[in-house]
Amino acid sequence: MREKQAWYMNGFLAFVFVLAAIIGGAALIALGSMPEEEAANTTQIVLGAVILVLGIVASSSLTIVQPNESKIITFFGTYIGTVAKSGMWMVIPFTKKVRVSLKVRNFNSQTLKVNDAEGNPIEIGAVVVFKVTDSAKATFDVDNYERFVEIQSETAIRHIAAQYAYDTFENTSAFSLRGNADEVAEELMKELQERLSVAGVQVLETRLTHLAYAPEIASAMLQRQQAIAIVSARQKIVEGAVGMVESALKQLEESGIDLDVERRAAMVNNLMVAIVSDRSATPVINTGSLYS
Repeated sequence: MREKQAWYMNGFLAFVFVLAAIIGGAALIALGSMPEEEAANTTQIVLGAVILVLGIVASSSLTIVQPNESKIITFFGTYIGTVAKSGMWMVIPFTKKVRVSLKVRNFNSQTLKVNDAEGNPIEIGAVVVFKVTDSAKATFDVDNYERFVEIQSETAIRHIAAQYAYDTFENTSAFSLRGNADEVAEELMKELQERLSVAGVQVLETRLTHLAYAPEIASAMLQRQQAIAIVSARQKIVEGAVGMVESALKQLEESGIDLDVERRAAMVNNLMVAIVSDRSATPVINTGSLYS
């Protein structure tokens, strides 16, 4: 089913015709009911009745289209077109007019519990911004397009969440739900658009609104994140300490102070302990020498 434009004309002119026909037909019937010649009375009554019926039939063709909506026109079960221009219009009489909103709307999904790519249970939710672009598809190709959007949105969210891990700890270049929220939302929008095209719906934007570990593993994953953060911090500290020790040894050499291998190793050890330790270093005064 594809949307097409229905025939319509200015509804205000039609309204004037309907009003004139009803008033004129009623007036002829009233005049024909007066005691005059019988033939003239019958003619006026019949003519007035015909005009009155035409006015009533024409009134069934009037419809009002509000801004950002369209009217689906069906004639005894046959789709004859859509009127999407706002205003009052006259269409084919004895037709059914179904209103379809073309406004931009939001669908905020429930918090869904799914398993990510690593099998960890997570909670995820998203908001979908959409609008109807083909009112014929939205009306005839699906039973209820709003309910269809809700179900397909939740299905797409579950599918996307199962393709990526919540977070990447070892491989930082891989995509994750937490680290690549924009990319995940873009992929979700593409997949959702493919699912909703059959309903004549355009997806304008998708965004993740909720992302968290499930309560049963949240504490364990928090400990894991803390451990990884500590290891990463220690690694940065060690890298900085090595650079500081190298710089100190280089300055000593440039100053003409030569250290043998054992003194050099002892100095490196002391500097590394003082820099890397998470507590203040306690100085030890050696009254002897390194060799005694």
